[in-house]
Amino acid sequence: MHWDFALILIFFAAAVPWLGRRRIRRLIQGPPTTTGERLTLYASTVAFQWIAVAVVLWRTRAHHVRSSALGLYVPRVELAVIVAILLAALIFVNQIVSLRRLATHPKEAHGLLPQLALRIFPQRGVERLAFLAVVATVAFCEELIYRGFVQRVFQDWSGGIVVAGIVGSAFLFSVAHWYQGRRGMASTLVVGALFSIVRAWTGSLVPSIVAHFVADLTAGFLAPSRVHQALSIETKTLTLDDQANKIG
Repeated sequence: MHWDFALILIFFAAAVPWLGRRRIRRLIQGPPTTTGERLTLYASTVAFQWIAVAVVLWRTRAHHVRSSALGLYVPRVELAVIVAILLAALIFVNQIVSLRRLATHPKEAHGLLPQLALRIFPQRGVERLAFLAVVATVAFCEELIYRGFVQRVFQDWSGGIVVAGIVGSAFLFSVAHWYQGRRGMASTLVVGALFSIVRAWTGSLVPSIVAHFVADLTAGFLAPSRVHQALSIETKTLTLDDQANKIG
């Protein structure tokens, strides 16, 4: 067990969830964010992600960990491509179904994740361009960190048990999304486990990177408008109910 690997895991298990939750709590409790604030948030996210990846690559190289051990290799190209397409399609459909649910359950628009979407997801053209860079960064960096580094470390520490790597990776990935609440952590745990299984099966990060990119891009571009529509539907429903009560 390398001491520096242990420190990195502790950081991702404790510091990252705490910092993320504190930052998101401030956003939720504060006034609606401006374009400048969202762009600043995007820039800081990109910077943090690449710094984290740089540290991981630095320490893994110091211990002569091969790139293929981190999933930065495609041993079976055809398999990786097919799985990437199928996994991305599955994630995309799941995102669409979840967003459409807001139309039939407009009260859910007041939940943590929908309200968070209104504060951090892009609202205008320039923000969408910047967000595209964020999504590409997060998809690559988080997959390298959790499905590459973390999964490999847990697997190696367990004596080569693949399931240990999958469970450890999915757990830390879920904990990193503590700011999303219990529901968000539960769904992230399932997605993380699925991505880890695919990474173990294909030997590559390509499928999970593609699916991660599709998931975040779909949510970022569509969620704000869906939340606004849900809030509008709820307002109209309340207005009609109020008029009906007055008539009654």
